[in-house]
Amino acid sequence: MLTSADDFPIHQTPEPVATPATSDRNAYDRYWFNGYDRDGAFYFAFSHGLYPNRFVADAHFTISVDGVQHSLHASRRAPLDRFDLTVGPVGIEVRTPLKVLRVYVEPNEHGLGCDLTFTARAAAIEEERTTTRNGHHVIMDSTRLTQLGVWSGTVTLPGGRVLEIDPATTLGTRDRSWGVRPVGEREGGAPKPFNPMLWLWTPIHWADEVSLWASFERADGHMYHVDGKRVAATPLGALPDPAAVPVPEDEPAFEKLTPHHHALTWVPGTRRIQGGEFHMLDGAGEPFAYRIEPIGTRGLLAGLGYLHSEWGHAVWQGELEVGYESWELDKVDPLRFDRQHQQQVIRVTELTGAGRVGVGVVEQLFFGPHRPYGFTEMLDGA
Repeated sequence: MLTSADDFPIHQTPEPVATPATSDRNAYDRYWFNGYDRDGAFYFAFSHGLYPNRFVADAHFTISVDGVQHSLHASRRAPLDRFDLTVGPVGIEVRTPLKVLRVYVEPNEHGLGCDLTFTARAAAIEEERTTTRNGHHVIMDSTRLTQLGVWSGTVTLPGGRVLEIDPATTLGTRDRSWGVRPVGEREGGAPKPFNPMLWLWTPIHWADEVSLWASFERADGHMYHVDGKRVAATPLGALPDPAAVPVPEDEPAFEKLTPHHHALTWVPGTRRIQGGEFHMLDGAGEPFAYRIEPIGTRGLLAGLGYLHSEWGHAVWQGELEVGYESWELDKVDPLRFDRQHQQQVIRVTELTGAGRVGVGVVEQLFFGPHRPYGFTEMLDGA
């Protein structure tokens, strides 16, 4: 079926754009954003996912402030037109590709809303393609871009309080990923083997550059997928000029970083990172390392549907459904299965070079044994 996207020269197959190149039911195309105050006073995140072979689109907005995390969830039948980025009151506007995007939640019965604009500080980083198997079955095969920037706009909390989002003090990251990944209702068939995993992702804002660590590893600590890069950025404190942010055809000077080990500590009784060090090699083979320290608040990515028992990604909710929930972060069971995917705002201190100080987040998802850190069960705490 033809849609407005077919009037642009973007086809990758002989089919119309609305027809995915794969019949895999777990095909997806996702937007994801986070933002946080530099001192950790609040953390927010936003996502929009399209699952064309499951005929579902969903979108979520969540914010943690004053010890409470508020989340708005929305789900609908997927539109055929790929330019339709709305799910009920939630939507995205791509103002300048790879530079400026707006996300919003229009006024609704739940009282949680936003009107936020992301402006990039640096060029978008193309992460290495990720392919993961469960036995012989490919369960994840995706590409992702990551970009760091600043936020402006407002967030309206239930009860009417409005947070003014200042781009001088509100930093963040966005990503776009697409391909195949586990989503939706469980598939049938025989039980599949369990793959222990530790996922770590640290996009960092430095004074004049941004950097990224990404890694997947198994129970023995072997990192079977690693990725890292850094690139020059608009100086922190200066408002980015979108015209000056390079795009791929400008050939921005990315430097490859190679993660090789980390030394983490854990909040007792949990699997939540308390602090630690990340060690890499830069493009010249020289050490590049930093220490992380949690500051302020964190966000549980269940607020965006990740692992959520009701609002999970690609789960059919009906033609259009919108819901709201909140929880006190300190009262959440730290070993609850669907609360293990999380991000923490962090202060970062360089252990090499000039000893710079930066700010960012550490994202973690951690299930199963991990011998180097002494975990032996599916979800035993430190």
